Amino acid sequence: MRDALRPAAPARAVWSYVRKAPGTFIWLAILFVTSVIMHHLAPDTLDQVLQHRSTNINNLLHSPGRVLLTSALWLAGGNWLYYFVLYNVFHVPAERWLGTRRWLAVMGVTHIGATYLSEGILALAIHTGAAPHSAVDTLDVGVSYALAGIIAVLTYRLPWHPLRYVYAAGVLVFYAIPLFDNLTFTDIGHLSAALLGLACYPITPGARARMRGMRSRRRRQSRAAAPAGSSNPGRG
Repeated sequence: MRDALRPAAPARAVWSYVRKAPGTFIWLAILFVTSVIMHHLAPDTLDQVLQHRSTNINNLLHSPGRVLLTSALWLAGGNWLYYFVLYNVFHVPAERWLGTRRWLAVMGVTHIGATYLSEGILALAIHTGAAPHSAVDTLDVGVSYALAGIIAVLTYRLPWHPLRYVYAAGVLVFYAIPLFDNLTFTDIGHLSAALLGLACYPITPGARARMRGMRSRRRRQSRAAAPAGSSNPGRG
């Protein structure tokens, strides 16, 4: 009887792993389907499909909600297996730690925020003549902004010691280096997403308690450092 049950153990282990990060694996499943579709489309048709879902300036002006959602369901020039590995390294632990709702919130902040920041800078470059007007239709699809934000917010998953600062510095350097070599609006978007991910600290688990604790320690230190008799001066 035990031997008959053994083959089910690996399946249960896989299911247990998947159900602890449902959003990540639903997203991966959608990306798998769209990646298969991409490989079966003719180049001209594929270009039309992606342009319709691109978060370029024109689409953001006319249908922002649609393109902000659908642009994150297609991989631009990436292999699905490559992202499968990255999602398991970063998204799975982030979703388990944050919970699905907070994980979605971080991705929304970073994906949307980085998109508008990068496209806003591109619009300014077009206005000043630094970029051609045709750039309003530049192709911009993919999941990399949300991924950059999740990689950055995982900084707060690490303990309070130099490892956290080393990790955060490494993330920022990684996304800042491309800014100094053939700068593009997507390079700006990736760094923006990482910075926005770091700014999501207040919604990480235990952040409020830690911030209250820090404020309480500062108040105690301030009272301890105050001269005798000055802690309660009265109303006068």
